[in-house]
Amino acid sequence: MKNSKSTQRMCVGCRQMIDKKDLIRLVRTPEGSYELDPTGKKNGRGAYICQKAECMEKAVKNNGFQRSFKGTVPKEALALLTEEINRRK
Repeated sequence: MKNSKSTQRMCVGCRQMIDKKDLIRLVRTPEGSYELDPTGKKNGRGAYICQKAECMEKAVKNNGFQRSFKGTVPKEALALLTEEINRRK
């Protein structure tokens, strides 16, 4: 029998390695739009964040998303992500 290892990704807020399934993914598509990716399989550059409001605050304060996407992230995309985090509480 194989031991299956869970895939881990780093949260852009708290910078901890967490199971991918426990994170929310924001993706910049090849067309340049920002979308939530519930499947984790959309094409494009992605950034992961915990499902905690504190992590979202840290990511915005420390420019975690700008670092991950190597550029500015629209406020609309961050608002959409904040709504999703609040919805999952």
